[in-house]
Amino acid sequence: ELLKPNQQPTINKKPSNHHHHRHHGSYQDPEKVSPIHQEEVMSLVSRFKDMDVDSKGSITKQEAITALSSGRNKSAGKPVGIPGKKNRVIVQGSNSNIQHGILPDELSAFTSHINSSLAGDSDIGDRLPLPTTTFQIFDEARDGLILCKLINDCVPDTIDERVLNKPSAKTNHKPINNFQMTENNNIVISSAKAIGCSVVNVGASDIIDGREHLILGLIWQIIRRGLLSKIDIKLHPELYRLLDEGETLDEFLRLPPDQILLRWFNYHLKAAKWSRRVKNFSKDICDSENYTVLLNQLMPDHCSRGPLQQTNIEQRAEEVLQNAEKIGCRKFLTSKSILAGNPKLNLAFVANLFNTYPGLEALEESERPVIEDFDAEGEREARVFTLWLNSLNVDPGVYNLFEDLKDGTVILQAFDKVIPGCVTWRRVSRPKEEQELSRFKCVENTNYAVELGQANRMTLVGVQGADIVDGTKTLVLGLVWQLMRKSVIATLASLSKGNREVTDSDMIRWANDRVRGAGKHSSMRSFKDSTLRTGHFYLDLLDALKPGYVDYSLVYPGKDEDECTLNNKLAISIARKAGALIFVVPEDLVEVLPRLGLTFIAALMALAPL
Repeated sequence: ELLKPNQQPTINKKPSNHHHHRHHGSYQDPEKVSPIHQEEVMSLVSRFKDMDVDSKGSITKQEAITALSSGRNKSAGKPVGIPGKKNRVIVQGSNSNIQHGILPDELSAFTSHINSSLAGDSDIGDRLPLPTTTFQIFDEARDGLILCKLINDCVPDTIDERVLNKPSAKTNHKPINNFQMTENNNIVISSAKAIGCSVVNVGASDIIDGREHLILGLIWQIIRRGLLSKIDIKLHPELYRLLDEGETLDEFLRLPPDQILLRWFNYHLKAAKWSRRVKNFSKDICDSENYTVLLNQLMPDHCSRGPLQQTNIEQRAEEVLQNAEKIGCRKFLTSKSILAGNPKLNLAFVANLFNTYPGLEALEESERPVIEDFDAEGEREARVFTLWLNSLNVDPGVYNLFEDLKDGTVILQAFDKVIPGCVTWRRVSRPKEEQELSRFKCVENTNYAVELGQANRMTLVGVQGADIVDGTKTLVLGLVWQLMRKSVIATLASLSKGNREVTDSDMIRWANDRVRGAGKHSSMRSFKDSTLRTGHFYLDLLDALKPGYVDYSLVYPGKDEDECTLNNKLAISIARKAGALIFVVPEDLVEVLPRLGLTFIAALMALAPL
């Protein structure tokens, strides 16, 4: 109804039946919902006024919804503060009492990285470069395309881009609708988890709503993952040079990548006969002296130690960045963010330096360490189990499955997440800051984990806590697999009628019934069935669950390994588009690894249970 002049708008506080709270799905008592104030209504009115209309002065319903739900027609282009100052731009959280800070330096650095990494992309290149001092990145991220492209740039081939929803010539390049955005953002969230990002409390709707602090946090996780993925002894055997005296390779490989980077930084400071060392990416770096020496040690012909003579520390930081520019590494940092000691931006700068100029002599054949190359199946399973444990938000995060479970605290946290309340925490020893638990305490903890497994009907014949402490691979894999399987079964049971436990044969029967019911002819006999390698059964099952999702013109006959890999890559991306959480990579399915195939079928079953 139109308001008469001077009439105050009245708002009906009763929520409509279809509206529920986006984040928790919980019903809110209308009496407890805070009243809507006049300024909020006026803000809504001003947003209507701000909308871009066509020549007839009209706007489509979808465009109106999009403009109102993003609520940023005005703020998208506004500058966000002065980069380098410690000022944070405050953005509103999901409820009126929560606010989150965004550092302009981080926003600027990450937007610049996206601009340079994705420039010229056939789908989104025309949107770039994005301004680095406004919130426009958050509006541009809403349809999921920039985030999907960023994931593929950081960890190539994670997403099959053929399944992404994009504006097309058919629709006159109109923006995609909210449903299509949700599908793209399902792919973003599931793929980010699958490359090892910690994605907690972020859903597709948060990205569509342009929630600034959540999107920026996700962008950082993806960029960080890409930068640190190359700090790997299999890619760089010369990292062996960083071992301390008396340190074993096993002990060194236990370090997370950011600690290996600090070790690398200090290796070069020591080689330069410099007296200082760095223990962090913040205060130890903010006077720029250590950066000056590192750059000089890596590229002495281009980077002098001249900045050490500069007494003005902001000017010294600028001279360091000028040196970095000479060798093509001026990225992520400004002189002010060096002074501020921003740990994310310093980590990104140092990781980019390592990836460009590691400065470590290649190993001679005689000194190559025995970098243990254990069986590929164990390695593939370890990768999936590591991602799964991290998705439970265990603390500390897991990098090396066999090393990081040794003291029992992570596996006990996982037990408590899968079977809530099963762990009596007063029985558990926790390591103190910067200290490791004694072997005796580790064995106590891991014995308790084995005891919990047996009490919950896991098959752990002959497994003892000491086997976990010793990192016996087959036994560690066996224990974690049974816990992951229990988690999968519990999820499926909670979704099924009657809450009954689902067996392997139930899953196989369900999958075959769905495929047959859709009039398709593929089938599976077991999780070891070699015909699964082509990916055809998985694609048929997906098309049965989500008719029309599979474009069969993209499916290969599966005559060789490459064709099978492409089919399985397609299946994984379609499953993520449908909202499934998938940790496997195509090679796991091509090699028909039974445990990993089961997790894939179970994730599809969770979309459409018995």
